[in-house]
Amino acid sequence: MRKFGVLIALIVLISCCDNSKAPILSEGIWLGELEVQDNEILPFNFELKKNDSGQVFIEIYNATEVIKVEEVTLKNDSIVIKTPVFEGYIAGKFTETSIQGKFIKESLDRIVPFKAIFGKEERFSAKNNPQVNVSGIWEVEFSPNTEDSYLGKGIFTQNGNKVAGTFRTATGDYRYLEGIMDWDIMKVSAFDGAHAFLFTAKATDSSLGGTFYSGNHFQEPFIAKRNESFELPDANSLTYLKKGYDKLAFSFPDINGSLISLDYDRFKNKAVIVQIMGTWCPNCLDETKFLVNYLKENTKLDVEVVALAFEYAKTNEKAFKSINRLKTAIGVDYPILLAQFGTSNKSKAQEKLPMLNHVLSYPTTIFIDKKGAVRKIHTGFNGPATGDKYEEFKKEFDGFVKVLANE
Repeated sequence: MRKFGVLIALIVLISCCDNSKAPILSEGIWLGELEVQDNEILPFNFELKKNDSGQVFIEIYNATEVIKVEEVTLKNDSIVIKTPVFEGYIAGKFTETSIQGKFIKESLDRIVPFKAIFGKEERFSAKNNPQVNVSGIWEVEFSPNTEDSYLGKGIFTQNGNKVAGTFRTATGDYRYLEGIMDWDIMKVSAFDGAHAFLFTAKATDSSLGGTFYSGNHFQEPFIAKRNESFELPDANSLTYLKKGYDKLAFSFPDINGSLISLDYDRFKNKAVIVQIMGTWCPNCLDETKFLVNYLKENTKLDVEVVALAFEYAKTNEKAFKSINRLKTAIGVDYPILLAQFGTSNKSKAQEKLPMLNHVLSYPTTIFIDKKGAVRKIHTGFNGPATGDKYEEFKKEFDGFVKVLANE
């Protein structure tokens, strides 16, 4: 951690120059770039604006997603951009038309080189007209022919050389992806303050083959074929109670240090939704927003929600700080308990909930009836980026929860 303290101290060091000579960041559209592996660049667009009081904020754009970032700190020519909820931040030096710095996630000891240029709107530059149209459904295999292999579903639309869509997996989606088709090369990316995703692939009318990059710490190959009827395994069948168990049980501290279990008065004789999540997880954030809105719209429903947070923050204090930040930013009224800190490892998480066959995904959602019986376990969360799948999920969720609440 010491190296991060030194890094930030250097970045935010205030010079002795007159403040009046400090550069002023240009308002308008910017192109941010993160250096991943294989000399690849992960681009994303953001717009720098000022509110009525003159405070600088930015909006990050990924296809139709807009992420408003209000924690932007400027000191002379130093800048720190802290995205909502998540721990990661950008720190660097700026001129009127450029920013040079790092994207930093301290708890994971990750630093990704970053730069931004003012006035550049093109996320990717296409040198050639597209020779392939990838619109449609794709059956995808990540890390093919290895023990780490897993399936995904690509959902893309292409207009000219512009491509947008996402990859769904059994554990969730890979965010709002946006990019281009340059001749027969597809490049799509997303940056949301937690994850930095870049997918590159060579395309034919019937196949894709390429690489998935996550920041500068991970990459894996993937292949895909067109399959309009392809579906992933049922999300309600992947996680279940092991033999010998008939109920879910836990006891974890809340933000006040009180140990909370399903015997808590708040949950007695009510249907309960248990959310296995982490404050660092974008799909969990999508689900948290959904749950908060659902409870607001259904105040008379006899149902409660409790979240179990598995945090990679290295200390108890930092983990609860992240939980507090999430609760404040999203307006979470239900308890978020700290189930684990220091790692988000799923095997370790399963040790905390031994009645489950595994913790396959963050989030995982467990539906419990008024008698305490587990009625359904939903693995992963397909958020707004998945379009029709998200709408389908909302209807299924509403119908099932109302059945539990009215029993």
